[in-house]
Amino acid sequence: MLPRRYFETKDHLGADMTAPVIETERMILRKPMATDEPVFAKFLMSDRAQFVGGPATRGRAWRAFAHLVGQWEMRGYGVLTMLERGTRAVIGSCGYFHPAELTEPEISWSIWDIDFEGRGLATEAALACRSHAYAKLGWRTVTSNIDVDNARSIALAERLGCHIEKTYVEQTPEGTFDVHLFRHPGPERTA
Repeated sequence: MLPRRYFETKDHLGADMTAPVIETERMILRKPMATDEPVFAKFLMSDRAQFVGGPATRGRAWRAFAHLVGQWEMRGYGVLTMLERGTRAVIGSCGYFHPAELTEPEISWSIWDIDFEGRGLATEAALACRSHAYAKLGWRTVTSNIDVDNARSIALAERLGCHIEKTYVEQTPEGTFDVHLFRHPGPERTA
């Protein structure tokens, strides 16, 4: 399933940027902006963020958001903000996460606003991002690294056709976690 539309964005001076805008039936995914940060911070400071480093302090939430934005400069790809198509309300994030401790990029997803949970939006966004990774970035494989206790994300990975390749211990500044590395089906199986 390819996204409905893909195009490069322009900054306020008209310069080409590497961040795509991906449109799906119900969403627009675009590079994170400063105006998204309060919704992200509210999420990361809550118990709902237990599998992605939360609950965090306000300062750590701000730094975590800056990390998402900064990855675009460091890697040329990164996580995208999910917006509801009609209202442009911030839903959450989905895209390519690749901090230094990971040997390859992963597709990650988080619903930041609880009002958008349970609607299949993370699945829709992950499918669009995976299609983009294969069709536009030329990737032949991609992973998703999920805490072994995160039942909802594990179920989503399974809906995406992923399989557990290995389980490992991840050490982050937030602590030590047991993680399943899920391997997504390659482009030849998802076309």
